[in-house]
Amino acid sequence: MAFDPATPLFFFRHGETFYNAEGRIQGQLDTPLSPRGREQAVEAGHKLGEALAAHGIGLDTPGWFASPLSRASETMILARRALAIPEDDFKRDGRLMEISFGAWQDLTWPEIGARDPGGFAARKSDFWHFRPPGGENYADVADRVRAFLDEIAGPTVVAAHGGVARALMTLIGGVKPEDTPGMPIHQGRLLVFTDGRGRWI
Repeated sequence: MAFDPATPLFFFRHGETFYNAEGRIQGQLDTPLSPRGREQAVEAGHKLGEALAAHGIGLDTPGWFASPLSRASETMILARRALAIPEDDFKRDGRLMEISFGAWQDLTWPEIGARDPGGFAARKSDFWHFRPPGGENYADVADRVRAFLDEIAGPTVVAAHGGVARALMTLIGGVKPEDTPGMPIHQGRLLVFTDGRGRWI
């Protein structure tokens, strides 16, 4: 079944990690939230409660899903705690994992530019389709996120990653893949998709 664009989807990115603070690439490495990231998760939970209420959706109505990487799952746990609902009552779905950066994981962008200048330049010229050595491209991520969306039957809450947010923006937010480089993906805020567009609150 295809995703119904009228179905509201509430997305929040995991809170800040120590890798985020250092500008280091995580990809599918399992990295923990920083203290600031845990605060952002609580902020996202409060925004989520307000948004669900504004849409007339009860807390027990949506499907709740998170990436199995701990920074996203912990963000979901903290957001649900902020809403005073059972913390671990959500599904972890591997299709919501961050894009894999392969051999580039655990490096900073300056380190990548120095070690792999050709790949670094190739990514700049074709952001959506370039795959780092041993990694994925954003089209790959969009394929697995599309498969996830096709199983959704009603309002949904997702806690995941920047790469998943970019995929969602192209699949259900009206953004072209070529317009995704440099697109801000906020932490501590909520991205609401409905009727073929996405907006940050």
